[in-house]
Amino acid sequence: MSWIKTISYKDATGVLKKIYNRVKGPDNNVDNVLMIHSLRPHTLKGHMELYKSVIHHKDNTLPKWYLEFLGSYVSHLNVCDYCLDHHSTGMSKLLADDERYSELIQAITNDRVDQVLNVKYRAGAAYAKKLTLYHKDIVEADMISLRTAGYTDGEILEVNQLASYFNYVNRMVVGLGVNTTGDIIGLSPGDNEDPDNWSHV
Repeated sequence: MSWIKTISYKDATGVLKKIYNRVKGPDNNVDNVLMIHSLRPHTLKGHMELYKSVIHHKDNTLPKWYLEFLGSYVSHLNVCDYCLDHHSTGMSKLLADDERYSELIQAITNDRVDQVLNVKYRAGAAYAKKLTLYHKDIVEADMISLRTAGYTDGEILEVNQLASYFNYVNRMVVGLGVNTTGDIIGLSPGDNEDPDNWSHV
């Protein structure tokens, strides 16, 4: 599951058990990316608040499938198969279009996303890539390019936060050897209207 000790749902008590009850999926399943926090439950709480805000919040205006796409793309760039598996499956569920999903996942794994996205979404993906691999080269002109492609400043912030979140979680997962053993791939918080609802469906 990982290279450090974790506490299972069955063995959890106190604060950790309360948080697990908020994030669990079917059959009391807790994803390994969340269980890796079990020795420091306060970091699990912080992780979930950020995750819910970045991808699953009602006030985001970019489509959720696109946010999952960007998360999958950043995860591929960071060689994080765990997050790529989970979030590309989430993207697939949201698209409900096998042909489009196949086109997008091939573009991600071949790093040719420019061939399958419209002008606006290409610009967001290019910014997410630059933030992931070449962050020191980002300049104010990059914001102008995003606005020219059709982004509002709020949407620029959404892309920035999405890419930054995945750079965080990719490094956490890879750095602690987290794998998908025992996970139900593609579960995510389903209630965008309630920021406090973290249950995975």
